[in-house]
Amino acid sequence: MVHLKNYADTEDIFQNVFLKYVLSSVSFENEEHEKAWFIRVTINACKDLLKSFFRTRTISIDEIVEQPTALQPDNREVLEAVLSLPAKYKDVVYLYYYEGYSVPQISRILRKNVNTVYTLLTRSKKLLRDKL
Repeated sequence: MVHLKNYADTEDIFQNVFLKYVLSSVSFENEEHEKAWFIRVTINACKDLLKSFFRTRTISIDEIVEQPTALQPDNREVLEAVLSLPAKYKDVVYLYYYEGYSVPQISRILRKNVNTVYTLLTRSKKLLRDKL
């Protein structure tokens, strides 16, 4: 929590570190060595997440809605256009551009065919282009 300041990201890192632990074949000399390994792997995972492309280039939709004065007019227009889309388009746009999910992940989340998600993304881009 100290590094990430976000409960959901902290839980993700926690799971990733323990998954690495379970899958690793590292033999530890003693409990102190094991503790040091956990600390180092956790810190590195936090740093990797903080410097990831997605993390540095996006802003969550919650922050946009909470702080509308920090938006530039163009960004506000885009957000309003996205929020005015029909739900099936808005969902895929949000998951793809704001949350950073891949199309196969979105297809599993929404329980839709991968090609359907691609089609919805294409159609939503066209709708946004027409609105903007």
